Amino acid sequence: MASRFVFFIAALLMCYASFFFYPRWKHSGTEAAISWDVSGYYWYLPSVFIYKDLKHQAFKDSIISKYRPSNTAFSGIKCENGNYVMKYSSGMAVMYFPFFIAAHMLARPLGYPADGFSAPYQFAIQFGGLLISIIGLWYFRKLLLNFYADKVVAIVLALLVLGSNYLNYATIDGGMSHCWLFTVYVFLLLNTHYFYQAFKIKYAVRIGLLIGLATLTRPTDILSCIIPLLWGLDNISYGAVRTRVDLFMKNYKALLIAAVCAACVISIQLIYWKYASGHWLFYSYQDQKLYFRSPNFLDYTFSYRSGWLTYAPALILAFIGIIPFLKGGKNKVVILVFFLLNYYIICAWSIWWYGGRAMIQSYPVLFFPVAELVKVCLSRRASSVVFAAIAGVLIYYNIWLTYQYHNEGLYLNDSMTKAYFWRVVGRWQVPANVILLADDPELYEASPNNKTLIYQDNFVNDTGIQFRLDTQTGGKTLVLNKEWQNSPLYKVAGNNISGQWLRAEATFGCDQKEWENWKMAQFILRLVDKGVIVKENMVRVYRSLGDGETKKITVDMKLPKQKFDSVNILFWNGGSERPIYIDSLKLWSFNE
Repeated sequence: MASRFVFFIAALLMCYASFFFYPRWKHSGTEAAISWDVSGYYWYLPSVFIYKDLKHQAFKDSIISKYRPSNTAFSGIKCENGNYVMKYSSGMAVMYFPFFIAAHMLARPLGYPADGFSAPYQFAIQFGGLLISIIGLWYFRKLLLNFYADKVVAIVLALLVLGSNYLNYATIDGGMSHCWLFTVYVFLLLNTHYFYQAFKIKYAVRIGLLIGLATLTRPTDILSCIIPLLWGLDNISYGAVRTRVDLFMKNYKALLIAAVCAACVISIQLIYWKYASGHWLFYSYQDQKLYFRSPNFLDYTFSYRSGWLTYAPALILAFIGIIPFLKGGKNKVVILVFFLLNYYIICAWSIWWYGGRAMIQSYPVLFFPVAELVKVCLSRRASSVVFAAIAGVLIYYNIWLTYQYHNEGLYLNDSMTKAYFWRVVGRWQVPANVILLADDPELYEASPNNKTLIYQDNFVNDTGIQFRLDTQTGGKTLVLNKEWQNSPLYKVAGNNISGQWLRAEATFGCDQKEWENWKMAQFILRLVDKGVIVKENMVRVYRSLGDGETKKITVDMKLPKQKFDSVNILFWNGGSERPIYIDSLKLWSFNE
């Protein structure tokens, strides 16, 4: 069967990505398997089973100091009673549990500390994510085969694994919640399908437990209850709704059992909140909220920073597939209602730039319209050829993006811009200075014409402890560090500047690279008229500066039509504690 072949090829690729291409369990710090959000999901397990300190977290500082799972503070929230409450709910800890126990039993015999974060635990979480993902993919295949031909299912599996961000989060970032929830949703859909065929209690129990687990993992996934309630409906007419109500009345015991099972699982979090905070309900996300009146549809979906469809364009096929799905698909009501409500809730989250990963758990639902689109395209030779070409581009793009994301490549996490994206997309090599497009969209890459030096400064006349004498050049070096974050303002009269462009240049050096984007030293070029900023361009110099390196870095600006009376140049260390050394400031004008 074609779909079985594709499954095994996909599983092999997933194993390669997880264990050979980028094995997170071999990495440390913020690149480890248990880092960032994963460490927050996971923290319940060592707290309970190793340190027996779920409330006070007396062990946290030693673990953070040793393993440094994130660059931010501990994700727990300190309550008014002095206890800590975890930011993230406990569903992922429940799913991690068997892998954690296996690692804990093996850690000491293998010669590693049994502290919850050493190599066996890291491996266990990454392996767990991979295993759960492969299982989910197999059962997703079984689910789709109930509705579509084997060839259609094979293509859908290929698009999911090779052409979407599922590949990354099922393998490399497998500790994140999304691939685990993908599998939860697959089982929920399957058991719902089986329930409506036989109305057996065992399916109701599974449905309740799965809804409870999804909600315990991400509270907004309580929306999953829509799936069993609306399954089988292809319209919402009075007759269809009345028939469904009658069906529920006839099988009320199954519904009640499902509700009780879900409530039992969800109660784990309520009991924990009561234990730690003294309250049955506790909002641990603080200033992060849902803004239902102003969801960020455009930013979440299309932004160059982290847009869902910008970096997972294969899912555009789900939107297109809605058209044929409305005509020939099954379970129209539940698929479309869940799709739209889930999308709305995700876009309403205040931290919209967490990206398209939040949609992955809903892919078992979203790929039904994709499957319908595939079925329609395969019905004609011409549309099959066009679809194959599009699928090939989408797969290439996803493989390229996954590679770039994890190899210090051309993808810049949280820093992508329109100018930079279109300069690097699909390419494997670009000139080194292209990195400056991440901040300055006006980087001029051609050879300047009529280049004229209009200002230079070796800081010879500057005084103060920010400046140190360079015995080789006779000039001085401007030093910005923890204490001295800002440079003096260097002003050039703008009245007589001719040309179409300006280019400021300086020589930068450092001992250690600053990796935090928001702390990187900035080189700023600004046009001012009567004290009002007319235009400003900036580059973060550490984007192209490595440890112990000295390099000339430029910032370009195309001159606007508005008048300006001065050009201002300044440097800011961005809050970094690491010193940056600056020499030989110059300013040119030039033409295209």
